[in-house]
Amino acid sequence: MGTGLAAWASVSRLPTVTKKARKHGDDLRGASKLAVEAITRVTEVVEGMHTTIASGPAVLGKPLSGPARVVNGLVYGGIRGVTRLVGSSIERALTPLAPLLGESAPGPEREAVLAALNGVLGDYLAETQNPLAIEMSLRHDGQPLELDEEALRAALPHASGKLLVLVHGSSMNDLQWDRHGHDHGGALARDLGYTPLYLRYNSGLHVSTNGRELDALLGRLVSAWPVPVDELVILSHSMGGLVARSACHYGDAHAWRGKLTKLVFLGTPHQGAPLERGGNWVDVLLGVSRYSAPLARLGKLRSAGVTDLRFGNVLDEHWAGRDRFARLGDTRGELRLPEGVQCYAIAGTTSPEGRSNPFGDGLVPVDSALGRHDASHLALDFPDSHQWVGHGIAHLDLLSRLEVYAKLRAWLSPR
Repeated sequence: MGTGLAAWASVSRLPTVTKKARKHGDDLRGASKLAVEAITRVTEVVEGMHTTIASGPAVLGKPLSGPARVVNGLVYGGIRGVTRLVGSSIERALTPLAPLLGESAPGPEREAVLAALNGVLGDYLAETQNPLAIEMSLRHDGQPLELDEEALRAALPHASGKLLVLVHGSSMNDLQWDRHGHDHGGALARDLGYTPLYLRYNSGLHVSTNGRELDALLGRLVSAWPVPVDELVILSHSMGGLVARSACHYGDAHAWRGKLTKLVFLGTPHQGAPLERGGNWVDVLLGVSRYSAPLARLGKLRSAGVTDLRFGNVLDEHWAGRDRFARLGDTRGELRLPEGVQCYAIAGTTSPEGRSNPFGDGLVPVDSALGRHDASHLALDFPDSHQWVGHGIAHLDLLSRLEVYAKLRAWLSPR
């Protein structure tokens, strides 16, 4: 297998584009802002537990008197105040220092940490305008592309009329399609002549928020592409498949949808992921007792994107007007696969052939990845020939296993 991966690593790539330098001052400012907020949140949790326990039965200690409660509030309020004061002081100090801190090209380690942070707290980072929040962009070789015809022609002089857009999963980024020396996008460029572009987005935002933004981005891309677009293919992994389905829905009447010919899903939780449903149970169980209830606030730090994975939310109406941390059932309405597009689904399972595994690839069950559901209005009708289950394949292995690529190549090859 190692020899095979080494062979696949020799994929032909489009010309390398110089990576845009990052500002260390922005990183420090974003990190300090996040640290201040983290201390403040934990302080609130500790204060809530202290007040609740001290006000409870005598066996837990003497209840707080009225004046003691006031003092308790003043103490924790003081901690929060000092924390915010320190945070604002850091912000003021970093502003004049930022130019002195210099710049450097983003590395894969920093990009991976940033992607994970956005996956868990991305909605909060965006809401607070934290510099660490990721803005959606289409990229090549880790560099954002300007969606202007002349700029695209300069950046991609060998661009073809066969566009391939790759959409990563939750807490990941565009660079992580290259795994163990293999990149599905690069291999498809070499073997089938596609021009691969990689989406980078804040996976902590609601899926439908990213879907709307991707719809707009694809419209601009097709309009500015330097050669006539013959076909557009979207290859998605995990949450990326939900984002792609959302974009297809919101862009149904837009020009780019007429160019979309094929949509491929790798381990996409179309019907949700058990781990997020388990996380929701943790919230509920912690909230049963007033003594553990303050800890439930920590579980509620996870992002809107993560909670969308509970049932596979794709549209605004799947979550709007509801408490996303409440113990609610699946309230999604019908959303079929996009019309006029050939859709394909690959599921992984860590079990060997002939055995079943309720957890599928470790994160997404096989039934969820293949769109199966007991309710007919929620089931996705992938033709049998457009489904494939890979045995002995974990969730991230879908990005690098050669048998997965063989199936992709067969599906995307001209008939």
